Amino acid sequence: MKRLFTRISRVPILTLLVIIVATVVFAIAAVGGFRIETDLDEYMPNDHPAFVYARQAEQRFNIADGVLVALYHPDGIYRPETLAKIDALGRALGELEGVEADDTMSLATADNISADDWGLTVEPFIDGIPSSTEELLRLEDAVRSNPMIHGRIVSEDGTATLIIARPTEEGFTDSVYEDIRALVAEYEGPEEIHVAGRPIVEGALAVLGPADMARMGPIVLVMIAVVLLLVLRSIRNMILSMLIVAFSVIWTFGLMAMLGVPVYAVSTMIPVMLVAIGVAYSIHIFNSATVYLEEHPTATARHLADNAIATITRPVVMAAVTTVVGFLSLLTSVVLPVRYFGLFTAFGVFSAMILSLAIIPSSFVLFGVKAPRTSGMKDRLGQADAGLPRFAERIVNVLARRWKPVVAIAVVLVAVGAFAIPSVWIDTSFLSNFTPESDIARTDRFVNEHFAGTSTLNIVLESGRADTFKNPALLSTMARLQDEIETDADVGDSFALTDFIKRMHQVMHEEDPVYYAVPDSRELVAQYLLLYEMSADPDSLEQVVDYEYTSANITVQVKDDSSQTLSRIIAVSDAYRDELAEFGVSMQYAGSGYRALVFSELILDGQIKSLALSLVIVVVLLAIMFRSIVIGLIGATPILITAVVNFGIMGVLGIPLSISTALISSIAVGIGIDYAIHMIERYKEYMAERGDRHEAAVLTMHHSGRAIMYNALVVASGFAVLLFSVFPPNRQVGGLVALNMAVSLLGTVTVLFLLLYRGNRFGQHKQASTLTNNEEEETYA
Repeated sequence: MKRLFTRISRVPILTLLVIIVATVVFAIAAVGGFRIETDLDEYMPNDHPAFVYARQAEQRFNIADGVLVALYHPDGIYRPETLAKIDALGRALGELEGVEADDTMSLATADNISADDWGLTVEPFIDGIPSSTEELLRLEDAVRSNPMIHGRIVSEDGTATLIIARPTEEGFTDSVYEDIRALVAEYEGPEEIHVAGRPIVEGALAVLGPADMARMGPIVLVMIAVVLLLVLRSIRNMILSMLIVAFSVIWTFGLMAMLGVPVYAVSTMIPVMLVAIGVAYSIHIFNSATVYLEEHPTATARHLADNAIATITRPVVMAAVTTVVGFLSLLTSVVLPVRYFGLFTAFGVFSAMILSLAIIPSSFVLFGVKAPRTSGMKDRLGQADAGLPRFAERIVNVLARRWKPVVAIAVVLVAVGAFAIPSVWIDTSFLSNFTPESDIARTDRFVNEHFAGTSTLNIVLESGRADTFKNPALLSTMARLQDEIETDADVGDSFALTDFIKRMHQVMHEEDPVYYAVPDSRELVAQYLLLYEMSADPDSLEQVVDYEYTSANITVQVKDDSSQTLSRIIAVSDAYRDELAEFGVSMQYAGSGYRALVFSELILDGQIKSLALSLVIVVVLLAIMFRSIVIGLIGATPILITAVVNFGIMGVLGIPLSISTALISSIAVGIGIDYAIHMIERYKEYMAERGDRHEAAVLTMHHSGRAIMYNALVVASGFAVLLFSVFPPNRQVGGLVALNMAVSLLGTVTVLFLLLYRGNRFGQHKQASTLTNNEEEETYA
């Protein structure tokens, strides 16, 4: 590997031309094939049993997330102008491309179940827009007396109503989202119109997500560039470092586009990873060159390039290989975006390593070198201590004297973190991507305050016998299940075949509320259903029961799309399994809410597996590289500390485990292993060269310790900017990345360092340490 990069540095112009051409090719592919995927269905494994069944059930009952258009007037909706607008807006929505024309529901299209002298009647609430006061009052009374509409389609106070539009099977695209927003704007005034529902949330993410990253990305890059300039003290070196990271990002997204892989929400984390890891390679190479120039101020450009390749190639390649393998462990996840994240981040890391070792030594040859103004390493080969860097020596002396408090603090941090880890909760809420003050969140709150809820969970009941769901005892059990679920504060309502039966039973008894219940007679239930099928479109029941009454669907409307809320509902529902089994009925779940819940469980399961696997792989690779299982375990120590502290902080602060935050631990592994390898490799080299653990420790702290500190400072500063993102998950990522940088840095230069130093690894020292026994008892000032 060293020979290869040495030969590459011999032809610097050709090397840079090849890299530029490759980057242009990848950039063209990335621009031409860039596609963002926000459809949750595309995030999930197609062959997972839960998703296979959910899709089948959703097709059977025509279950789909609708666009909820809420129209509000403070004086009430029972006004001719408002009712006309409801009708016109509903028709206009149905005419949009991407919206089912025949599946738009509103007060203007809803049917009212009532009774007359001839029996059961099913007819529209509105047959022509009412204009007289008497007609308006009659419409209002009809709505208020119908529990299937009142509180569901029309708010209980009569000031708001819903228009529900269903997207076509092709899916909800960005253009449909923009068309709906533009159409709604035309109809506003004096009524307020709010648009909500999962399709709208997904559409907003598709539009606002890239916009926020486009705004925050340059700020992050500028911050990193500024800190790099302060650290490297060279505009040229800063530009080269930023170009290497930029090239690796372009190569990665270009390859994704070439392979037809879309950009998922979690894919926006890839630049974070590549900057965090790619900048480290550049900093270590430049730092190695700086140390060499301190020792050899008159070195030529060729000598500097050759020395950089000779001294830094091994640790950089080792760090890259272990990091790549760690990210590839994410391929064990069944969640598609996580798999792709691991695969393409691994490619980007490998690219950053290749680019760093190819570009930086070539730049030395092309642009020459500039010796440092002063040499902090004068007489380094003279007396044992005279030439040692003073600042690094002070750090080593403090750690050597105060190793017990340092270890104790580390143990306490790990213990507290481990104690807080069980408090970490899983969530895949789409609404959590928005601040409470955002338009999306405010709209969702408005709809939830006036109606049953913007999110849904579907409980699907199955039986192999026809007419099973005409059994009044079974229907009563379903009704009790609905009633118990609705006691949850976050549940707005539920809707099932039982609601049709209860409404028909009530209207056939002169609207007496006492009869809003399931009748005891099977024959009466069958008669009601027959009358309904004769009076209305039989397809109107397709969302609650199949044609042969062998399966039924209960739709639960929820005011909160968090995994915790959905888990509570499922727990209540599961308690009825045994009772339903007595009727020969099984229970399954479907709908976007359930799929999101399963998705969150898969994220947690995959994260645990991949993190454990990556730790094992790192230990094995380090053991092979350094021919010592003990060194492998020592190298993994900062990673383990960082991961525990990271999840502990999440538990303490109540930060949920989502797709983005779950992968933060990958940063801990990716960066922590780099820090560990550079520290171990440099300490090993200095021990072989000097034979004295104190000198080796000081020189390692001066060389690798400084580079690690620079890297942590650069990345933490840059991604702390994300704390100002409009999206809470981006803020969490920014804060946690900065936290991981600090913990990885401290864990490496303290705990890992002490394990090497106190364990006297890589040979016995030739002479006693400069610290005497008496000095070790003193307090260093």
